Amino acid sequence: MSRRQPRVMIAAWLCLAGLVARTAVAMPPGPSVETLIETSETVLGQEVVYPEGRARITAAIVTVPPGAVLAPHLHPVPLFGYVLQGELIVDYGSEGERIYRAGDALVEAVDWPHQGRNGGRGIVKILVVYAGAEGVPDTEPAELE
Repeated sequence: MSRRQPRVMIAAWLCLAGLVARTAVAMPPGPSVETLIETSETVLGQEVVYPEGRARITAAIVTVPPGAVLAPHLHPVPLFGYVLQGELIVDYGSEGERIYRAGDALVEAVDWPHQGRNGGRGIVKILVVYAGAEGVPDTEPAELE
């Protein structure tokens, strides 16, 4: 074996190692999980209790135009909400107001009258997931306290 051959082999291995390193860096990252919320209580500190009966999960996107005010209502079932866009101001009557902004996750108050409004200039979009039961409404009209 000549003196040159080990140098050529070392150079080849270094090139191959560089190619492998570049390939590893160029690969997309693996899956990840980002927990949005983990709680056993609502925004008002109520214990989350599921309704009796046959389970029914409902997912929806609620869109609230600028300046719009929602009718006072309550939810007799647990509701997970995730604000996708905008800012929503919710009046919980005697429990005060809360402001929810894009990126906020919450478990809404159960059986507690409240009223939301879009006080901003852009639309509000909220992903809502109700953990309901057949025969039990997800939302009911209510009088604000």
